Amino acid sequence: MNLKIFTASILSVLATPVMAMTLGSDDIAAGAAISRAQIYPRCGGGNISPELHWSGAPAGTKSFALTMIDTSVAPAQWSHWIVVGLPPGTTALARGVKALPAGAKQLQSNFGEARYDGPCPPKGTGIHRYEFTVWALPVATTPLVPGTKATDLSAELSTLALDHASLAGFVAP
Repeated sequence: MNLKIFTASILSVLATPVMAMTLGSDDIAAGAAISRAQIYPRCGGGNISPELHWSGAPAGTKSFALTMIDTSVAPAQWSHWIVVGLPPGTTALARGVKALPAGAKQLQSNFGEARYDGPCPPKGTGIHRYEFTVWALPVATTPLVPGTKATDLSAELSTLALDHASLAGFVAP
């Protein structure tokens, strides 16, 4: 192969955009208020998990994890929903999902429940930001411990994940 063809081939590969993971929702708009339907019942909501969909998982993804964390709680944040073991072919969870794909399970969040528990910021604490993150993992099962502090959970997943994508909304008490 001559040098010009080789150089053109390398430049072509370098110029090809790498597809990054994305996370979207039909129920939550990025940076917008979270709907009453997703709010925890004690705060007047329906406690219905939002529809979430993702794409762009990197090669080598063997499972996904999903987290919902209130990033406004100091000092350790607060987990509201943790799903692990989502099969690599999974690209969405339906609104109000009741049955997860085979192999997936919900872990105990900081609420003490292994389920979706929607936003419910305490009165007087201002606006709270809730971040949904899908994590592409190189393992089929995760070593996560139920009830782990949200900051520790995020740190563990950050070191393990091949890639991730987030979507955040807010709730004002």
